[in-house]
Amino acid sequence: MTTKSSGDAEPNDPTAGRETSSTLAALDPTRIPAALRERSQWVCWKYIKRQGKQTKCPVNPRDGNGADSTDRTTWTSFDEAVAAWQANDRYAGVGFVFATGDLFTGIDLDGCIDDGGALVPSAREIVDSLNSYTEVSPSGRGVKVFIIGRKPDGCGCKSKTIAGFKETEVYSAERFFTVTGQHVTGTPLSIEEAL
Repeated sequence: MTTKSSGDAEPNDPTAGRETSSTLAALDPTRIPAALRERSQWVCWKYIKRQGKQTKCPVNPRDGNGADSTDRTTWTSFDEAVAAWQANDRYAGVGFVFATGDLFTGIDLDGCIDDGGALVPSAREIVDSLNSYTEVSPSGRGVKVFIIGRKPDGCGCKSKTIAGFKETEVYSAERFFTVTGQHVTGTPLSIEEAL
């Protein structure tokens, strides 16, 4: 089973299931763009320990089994995923699956929010240049940008070469992003085409 997720800094207490710390970004389903909500590419997610490390794993909202980022039968509608999350405190949130055939790409900037809550300059430059819907990651320490466009074939997915923050990941298919709806002020509320 493929359970690939985007990276993100770990929460203060990942074994607690649903995130409750004030430093973590809570899920606000009302602020997630309609372009994502209207697609049946949603899963729930929870923390599990894998090889001694806490990781975010997708869960099929219908049956509670593991979801697969390459198997559409384990995904569901946004409303069904949110309802499952609300009904089950073992789920930390909901996630969107990037799939071959959709128009979306996600850019995950890990560890780019400083202790004062501001984007570090190198991350701000990336966010501003993409000019699309951006939200705070569940950890409260990174951001995710959603764009219309595809990652070019042959390009790698991860980079640690941008100064000022931990890591950048870019995915167009076969991965899921945890989603919070915690919109970053100053970015569009809609998903825009990459130029």
